[in-house]
Amino acid sequence: MNHGLLIQILFMLVIAIIAIAMLRRAGLPAILAYLLTGVISGPSGFNWFSQREIHSVAELGIVLLMFSLGLEFSLPRLWAMRRKVFGLGFAQLTVTVGIAMLAAIIFGLNMVASLVVGAAIALSSTAIVLKLLNDQGWLRRRHGELSVSILLFQDIAVVPLLILLPLLSEQQQAFTWFDITTSLLEGLAAFLALIIVGKWTLPKLFDEVARARSNELFVLSTLVVSLVTGAITQWVGLSMALGAFIAGILLGESQYKRQLEADIRPFRDLLMGLFFISIGMLLNFHIVMQFWWEILLLLVGVLFVKTAIIFLLLKVTKESFRISLSTALTLAQMGEFSFVILSLGVSYQLIDSQVSTVFVMVAVLSMAFAPWLVKNSMNIAKRLQGVKTKANNIDAVKALPNAKGELVLILGYGRVGQTIARFMKVEAIPYLVLDLDPKRVAEARAAGEPVYFGDGCQRSILKQANIREAKLVVITLGDSKAVEDVLCLCRQLTRDAKILVRTRDDMDMDVLERAGASQVIPETLEGSLMLVSQVLYQSGVPLSRILKRLEFERRHHYRYLHGFFSGADTDFTLERLHAMALPQGAYVVGKTLAIIPWQKLRIELRAIRRSGAEIESPPLDWQCKAGDILILLGKPRRIERAENWLLKG
Repeated sequence: MNHGLLIQILFMLVIAIIAIAMLRRAGLPAILAYLLTGVISGPSGFNWFSQREIHSVAELGIVLLMFSLGLEFSLPRLWAMRRKVFGLGFAQLTVTVGIAMLAAIIFGLNMVASLVVGAAIALSSTAIVLKLLNDQGWLRRRHGELSVSILLFQDIAVVPLLILLPLLSEQQQAFTWFDITTSLLEGLAAFLALIIVGKWTLPKLFDEVARARSNELFVLSTLVVSLVTGAITQWVGLSMALGAFIAGILLGESQYKRQLEADIRPFRDLLMGLFFISIGMLLNFHIVMQFWWEILLLLVGVLFVKTAIIFLLLKVTKESFRISLSTALTLAQMGEFSFVILSLGVSYQLIDSQVSTVFVMVAVLSMAFAPWLVKNSMNIAKRLQGVKTKANNIDAVKALPNAKGELVLILGYGRVGQTIARFMKVEAIPYLVLDLDPKRVAEARAAGEPVYFGDGCQRSILKQANIREAKLVVITLGDSKAVEDVLCLCRQLTRDAKILVRTRDDMDMDVLERAGASQVIPETLEGSLMLVSQVLYQSGVPLSRILKRLEFERRHHYRYLHGFFSGADTDFTLERLHAMALPQGAYVVGKTLAIIPWQKLRIELRAIRRSGAEIESPPLDWQCKAGDILILLGKPRRIERAENWLLKG
């Protein structure tokens, strides 16, 4: 192998890692990092690779991306959103493509090149928008739902574009709309034929693959199916990505959908990274510097025109000013499929590489602005509407209500905290919650819950939360160090309130009780006790006896829930139970337990079994007999040493 090539590949990967880390820290999408890597590695930078050398491999990323898109393509969901998707989405795409084509023709591009440019401009970034909407908790809001509807139609529209572009390439010299329509119908016929055949064969194929119970076979089959269907559609004159999309649709309704998606994701992300690196290699900075002011004007034009079109369409459908503008700003950028369209346009010689470079740069800059536009879309809409915006949608802690008397203060609003709060509400017990997750607090406040943003490790916050008036304090934090700090501070501020602490296990139980906890509830051990109680109850044991047994375990700090007989996968650095039968002639036979140096041996005697009966914690005057079974608890090497002492003295 050429070691120089290997070193260049390694350097390119290092550049990609550094670029992703830096841009993600700045809140920018990883796509921009891949494009930057392509610029540095390509002809405009170190010139390690040409775009043609890497593009053939990178194109597989588009194939796998379309396969993943097909897996997520839900016909029932599409039907449920049909009015928004096919009405609003179709209007946005056609109007944007039409206006962009008209402008491109005015500036000297031919009809086909104008169509490619118009399609690239009309598409928005599904990956960026959905992630940002989800991070902000806006997917269920009105402008989030409208954005998703438009994005869904754009994803659907990519399919006919993938059919149309290679056909335009064939007909580029002299085409009529009749020829294009005929070819498009032929492509759709091939599309339907593949669906009909694949719907019968693919599920059966994966049934057989699944029966083999081989993860390697499943991953390999997933890759082969997506690539083979792509090869078939390319053979009939269509795009490889179209075939992969069809395969994804056919498998998207199957029981293997989630596994297929998980298997394909690493390959898809890696190859999509290579695809965007190859796009970055197309960026010729000589052209960028030559047309820098045109690029900036186009950027402003694209953002403004797309925002205006979507805003006006939503106003026509009688949406409010705020919802219309926030949706329009959310979708103002160009998307990852814009790169696909521009790349295919260059590959099929539909547009000039110079034009492609200009619009790739516009797309890059628009996507760089996307995070800021999406996050501030609601605030911008409110300001333009004349509504003053708050600095934060989470109430300040100083606004905490002055609840007294029976107040329960819950610190931490995760799974456990929310469960406790739910039961408090049912029983009409006043409670107040502090949590440090802003998204969680915002959602809970929107639902009317008494949840406030605040750090329980700060004395002033606890005072404002009226901890001195609280009857009960419940600490549900997951960080053991934070639990100890909060507990000490709470006990300083309130001497009378009971403090309950939830922990994962009882490792720090004694420490927490010394720090002031009224009761420590180890989650895993309590779960075991609840299961035991159900088993005993179903076995006919009286409820009073079960409750008495549970209380005994809690009072003795879950003593008998520790130590287990070891298995093949046991960690032998932990304590475990060991059963030792005393043979005739053992040193301790005929002697009492008092003579055994338990502390020196550093093991514990849990119980003794004799004649089928078990005696827990036998007295020190117990006399050992041959045949007694001693249940010992300790680390393996200590048990081994103790066993030797018990046998030989």
